[in-house]
Amino acid sequence: MAGVKEYANRHVQENRAELERIVREMLRLIGEDPDREGLLETPARVVRMFEEIFAGYSVDPGDVLGVTFDEQHEELVIVKDIVYYSQCEHHLAPFFGKVHIGYLPSGKIVGLSKLARLVDAVTRRLQVQERITSQIADILEERLHPHGVMVVVEGEHLCMCARGVKKPGSKTVTSAIRGEFRESAALRDEFLRLIRM
Repeated sequence: MAGVKEYANRHVQENRAELERIVREMLRLIGEDPDREGLLETPARVVRMFEEIFAGYSVDPGDVLGVTFDEQHEELVIVKDIVYYSQCEHHLAPFFGKVHIGYLPSGKIVGLSKLARLVDAVTRRLQVQERITSQIADILEERLHPHGVMVVVEGEHLCMCARGVKKPGSKTVTSAIRGEFRESAALRDEFLRLIRM
C-alpha cells in the first residue's frame, strides 16, 4: 500500500449515487436544508471522504507487507509513533492516535514503511482499538514468523471525548504481546522504554 490515497474503497465507488442520496436524506432528517448553498456539494464530498477513510476494505492487510527479506538480524526492530485515523464501529465517530510496533526477526525482515502501510490497511475501516492492536500483531506473526511481536496502540476517541461522558484528552492504550515478548519481562520493558524515548 504505497499510501492511503492510492487505495479507494471500491464499494463506495460502485454505490456513489445511492450513498450521495442517503447523505442528502440524512441532512434532511437532522433538520438541515440539503439545498442550502453550503450543503449542495456535501453529499459528494462525504462520499469522496468515504472512499479514503474506508480504503482498508479494498486491500488485504497482510498483503501490504509485500516482499520479506532474508536477514539474520535477530535483535529488536521498532517503528514507533505511526499516526493512524479510524472510525469507531459503534458510533461512526473518528478515533486517532499512534501505533508502536516491535518485533524480533527470526531470519525475515520487512521494509519499515510496510509497517506503516499495515497500520493504514487495518485502521481505514470501521474498527475498535482492541481489534486493531490484535490484528496488527497477528498479521506480523503470521507473515514474518518472528520470535516475538509487541504492539501498543494509543487512541483518542471522539465517541468518548465529544459525546457521552465528554472526557476530552482521555487516551485509551491497548497492547498485544506475542512470542518472546510474552515470556520476557526484560524484553517488554526494553520495548516500552524505547517507545517512550
